[in-house]
Amino acid sequence: MPASIPPFSGFAFIDQPLDRADPLRDDDQALAQRWAQARVLVLDADGQAFTDAQGQPAALTGADIGPGPGTAIFLGMDGEQAWFCIDAAQVTVSAPGRIDLRRAGAEWPGAWSTAFAYARGMSWWQARTRFCGVCGGPIAFRRGGFIGHCAQCGNDHYPRVDPAVIVAVSDGARLLLGRQASWAPRRYSVIAGFVEPGESLEQTVAREVHEETQVRIRGCQYMGAQPWPFPGALMLGFRADAEGSQQPQVDGELEDARWFTREEIGAALARDGQDDGTGLLLAPSISIARALIEDWYHRS
Repeated sequence: MPASIPPFSGFAFIDQPLDRADPLRDDDQALAQRWAQARVLVLDADGQAFTDAQGQPAALTGADIGPGPGTAIFLGMDGEQAWFCIDAAQVTVSAPGRIDLRRAGAEWPGAWSTAFAYARGMSWWQARTRFCGVCGGPIAFRRGGFIGHCAQCGNDHYPRVDPAVIVAVSDGARLLLGRQASWAPRRYSVIAGFVEPGESLEQTVAREVHEETQVRIRGCQYMGAQPWPFPGALMLGFRADAEGSQQPQVDGELEDARWFTREEIGAALARDGQDDGTGLLLAPSISIARALIEDWYHRS
């Protein structure tokens, strides 16, 4: 094992988060006073953000958008500056370009891509929370966009986050990776799946690994988390040890699952995402999946 193991980090959407400033969500007057100087992310119906001509964040303020904040979602504060996001259908301004969140995670400054991920998750939730799931009544958003209130039955609805585990499983010498049929040829990644009701995270790790690969684990360790708003997941990263030597088997969820040696993983990392037409392809560098793979490589 190397004498020094790099810290478990480097993935997108966690750097320089905004101060959520929860008390301000109840203060409509304070939000209105901050609007003109606020930074505003504009997202279209596909979840893409407005950019400048170079593909970097469009530096729009509330004053550029118009009177507000209206339906804009209050994201929080960066020092004395408020941040909001707003639906492109609600504004008249335009921008030279648009960018999806995956590209922004790789190309934008960390603070901006982190705010974009936050905005993407909130806007997706709002777009799918137009009517009450209890009575079917119309929803009106309150508290800076963080509560959907039903005027008909009075129930409140809160932003949805779907927790999922993602786990690097090792047998001591090799790393277990699987692939979905829809992925690019030769691309493999660590095992992942959603937490079910009544389940602990550790139970989810054991269940998902066995369901997808028939490999049983004997223990796991939490490593870190990444917001993954595609559309609304929170990826909870683990590493785990397999019980002895087991042959992976797949049945439906994955197209294939295999053990990979340290040499194979190292060669894939050396290509750094450049597909030369041969060998293993790994998860993109913006993802916690890639961080888990790199962490295993440096520990093995």
